[in-house]
Amino acid sequence: MAQAAFEEVVEDFEFLEDWEDRYRMVIEMGKAMAPLPEALKVPATKVEGCASQVWLHPQIEAGVFHFEGDSDAMIVRGLIAVLHKLYDGLPVGEVSKLDARAELGRLGLNEHLSAQRSNGLRAMVERIQATAAVA
Repeated sequence: MAQAAFEEVVEDFEFLEDWEDRYRMVIEMGKAMAPLPEALKVPATKVEGCASQVWLHPQIEAGVFHFEGDSDAMIVRGLIAVLHKLYDGLPVGEVSKLDARAELGRLGLNEHLSAQRSNGLRAMVERIQATAAVA
């Protein structure tokens, strides 16, 4: 089961009939997200496989998964915000059990992202799940 914050995104997407409006919503979510401090934009936090620059800084505190992220592309920044709502605050053991592809499919993202963006989104999910698996 997805986080309540992600369920709110799903509900908002259901009210938006046009993909252009959904796309704008994702971008607005990215704009509302706090920027990642420059000190955390280092090779260790950079996600390879993305067309744009992407950094994810995951942290596990008291068995709970948290992460911050940033990108130089507005839509990717929005996708990071969507992933934040999906994963941030989950018990670390639940992160790998979450079927991100199915959850993101509920938003219709699979059909509306370019192949490069889809690959980048997959790379971000893989980084999140790998970090949780190590913990």
